[in-house]
Amino acid sequence: MRDEAWQAWAERLATGVAWVDAGLRVRWLNGALAELLGSGMRSAVDQPLSLWLCSPDDLAQARRALDESRFVQLREAALLAFDERTLEADIGLQPDGEDGLLVEVHVLAERSRTASPLSATLRGFAHEVKNPLAGLRGAAQLLQRRIDGAELQALAGLIIDEADRLATLANRLLHHDGAVQLGAVGIHQLLDRLSELLQAEPRPPRLRHDYDPSLPDVRGDADRLQQVLLNLARNAVEAGARTLTLRTRAEHGVRAGARVLRSALRVDVVDDGPGVPAELRDTLFEPLVSGRADGTGLGLALSREIALEHGGELCCTSEPGRTVFSLYLPLERTP
Repeated sequence: MRDEAWQAWAERLATGVAWVDAGLRVRWLNGALAELLGSGMRSAVDQPLSLWLCSPDDLAQARRALDESRFVQLREAALLAFDERTLEADIGLQPDGEDGLLVEVHVLAERSRTASPLSATLRGFAHEVKNPLAGLRGAAQLLQRRIDGAELQALAGLIIDEADRLATLANRLLHHDGAVQLGAVGIHQLLDRLSELLQAEPRPPRLRHDYDPSLPDVRGDADRLQQVLLNLARNAVEAGARTLTLRTRAEHGVRAGARVLRSALRVDVVDDGPGVPAELRDTLFEPLVSGRADGTGLGLALSREIALEHGGELCCTSEPGRTVFSLYLPLERTP
């Protein structure tokens, strides 16, 4: 490691600088880099470089810089901060003798983001469905007052609750530009609710539950996440699936768009249907792409957009007899 005079000089720099040893563990960093990463200097020391530089390719380049004693420049690398922000940076890796690397970080300006064309389409759709939803809710209320039997009244209540949830989603799209309403969400409660809705279908599928009960809550918009799960399950049923498996797991090092999540909650919706047609697999999450003649092609596109809004991802693997849609959501760091 460089001497105290060098450290004092580097501490005055506005550029983020760190020194890592031959095991790619951070041994020192300046205040500028600690501020960029949202970390105290002490808490960052002795941590592996992989805690920030999560791309396996970028880590391999760091190891190559050490092994071959040559300077390596990483362009537009994804740098994961301690508060789960993802920064885009150019990073210089300079061998420092035989026992470490000097790491110099230049964060790039955030790229401008344009409004999603899908969101604009959905706002128009939301405007069109508000009146039918109000009529649906009113009819369900009348039924609930006139029918006897707890089971039938519960089904009418289910219709009312779903109409209210969809109306809330429509209002958010119309009046709040689609902003997510974040709060603590218990994913298993959403899956239990999904099971209730599926069992109310005219021909409900067989359901299997494979939960990890130790999983914590995620931070998200419960209504939107419920919509994602409902879209995935109903797509499977409409495609001919007879059995659905709802599974939850924790996973580490998950790529979500340009980010790499240190830890994520994974929700799998597994079905035994015929599978996604080969010609649709590359465009499955694009708007207006559907495998059904009567499909709108909006459900999966909306579902992936919601996943991305939550800092997560939605993926699919499919073969005849087994299709798996996996929703990844970031798990918050615990203090």
